[in-house]
Amino acid sequence: MKISISTNLLLGYSIRFPSSIFLMASQSLPSFLLFINLLMYVVVAVIAGWALNYGINETPQASSDLSIPARLFPIYYPIGNLATGFFVIFALIAGIVGVASSLAGLQDVSSGKPAGLFSAAASSVIAWSLTLLAMGLACKEISIGWRCASLRTLETFTIILSGTQLLCTGAIHAGAASSSHF
Repeated sequence: MKISISTNLLLGYSIRFPSSIFLMASQSLPSFLLFINLLMYVVVAVIAGWALNYGINETPQASSDLSIPARLFPIYYPIGNLATGFFVIFALIAGIVGVASSLAGLQDVSSGKPAGLFSAAASSVIAWSLTLLAMGLACKEISIGWRCASLRTLETFTIILSGTQLLCTGAIHAGAASSSHF
């Protein structure tokens, strides 16, 4: 059974579009955004993983001369400020969840089934919420002050990802809503 949608023009003429055109259009934008987000989440996870490893390796030497407030967090980051530890941990979590969400979303969106789109929409919201948490910590780290270039790159990617993940979430939700009406 083929479903078609007609569009009435101002002059009273009617153009009939097959529903597959709308389904393809509702899949192409989310697929593109999911792929871009996948690449950016990989970059965030790699930089955050490097920063975590650097912090673990440098903690014994750098924290021996510190006073009590700086020694409360088990990993001291000599490349950043006091917000760096929290930011790196949450950016790593957001990066890993974002990679998993993007991969699952690409699979679900390519299937074109409404259940798959709703699944992709749910995982997209979870990845976006974790990215927003990491973005808030990035903003706090920026407001505190000095940090190295790799942390500035991680902050930039996290802030950009919060916007692109919002667009991706909206596109997936729009595709899921339109596919459930057909």
